[in-house]
Amino acid sequence: MASSTIPASKIKIFLEMIKFEHTVFALPFAYIGALLVGKEVPSGMDLLWITLAMVGARTAAMSLNRIIDRHIDAQNPRTANRAIPKGLLSVAEVWLYVVLSLLLLLVATLNLSELAFKLFPVAVLALVVYPYTKRFTWACHFVLGATLALAPLGAWIAISGSFAPAAVLLGAGVMFWVAGFDIIYACDDYDFDRKNGIYSIPACFGISKALKISSMFHVIAPIIFLAVGIILDLGWFYFAGVVTAVLILFYEHSLVKPHDLSRGGVAFFTMNGILSMVMFVFTFLDILF
Repeated sequence: MASSTIPASKIKIFLEMIKFEHTVFALPFAYIGALLVGKEVPSGMDLLWITLAMVGARTAAMSLNRIIDRHIDAQNPRTANRAIPKGLLSVAEVWLYVVLSLLLLLVATLNLSELAFKLFPVAVLALVVYPYTKRFTWACHFVLGATLALAPLGAWIAISGSFAPAAVLLGAGVMFWVAGFDIIYACDDYDFDRKNGIYSIPACFGISKALKISSMFHVIAPIIFLAVGIILDLGWFYFAGVVTAVLILFYEHSLVKPHDLSRGGVAFFTMNGILSMVMFVFTFLDILF
């Protein structure tokens, strides 16, 4: 059946497999990094190449994750219906998407800054390493967070051609935010992970303690975002965005309890997608006004 699937359908299956809509997590923060470099809206071409770089990086990351984890996914009831375990896409086909995505990322860095191009191998290394970390350390959530932290940091470097303390702080805020919501996501696989030796904070420390750790990370992240605003002397729009993000995180954690994870999907995707967009919109307004 898979062999008779028309190419258009395969693209649809691929986009569903990599959860393309989850790009909403990192892309707004990449734009935030670009906006804050000079406290102005970058050129249209810079924004275009940053967008393409993000699409390439995110697509390569999810494709690699699906390839590397295909045997684990096949055993997990929650993920057994993914495209590779189900035979809807072959490993060779997904590798093709990986290569094309990395080429897109490479071309984008070539059209941004020299430092962005030089750091291309670092970005690729991060994308490859993350999927393996769940096999040996519960710190895998931090590695995922650090990988997504490259979005604002990379955008800053793409525009300025250099590092800056504020950019590193912004990336750190993203790291704690992502690690926090990834812990919530990992709670769904608590039983499977414990039985199969998969490392995660819920599997290693229990769901109750994991949710407390997630909450702690989601206290740290807004504090770091506030520090970014102070360092860069940003205005009230930005700080209003951070306060709104705090309210969103508070609501997110009210949705999940150790004995009831039924609304974990809303907490994971909906709330965090809204948070990233809110932070971008308020930062954009701050830059404009």
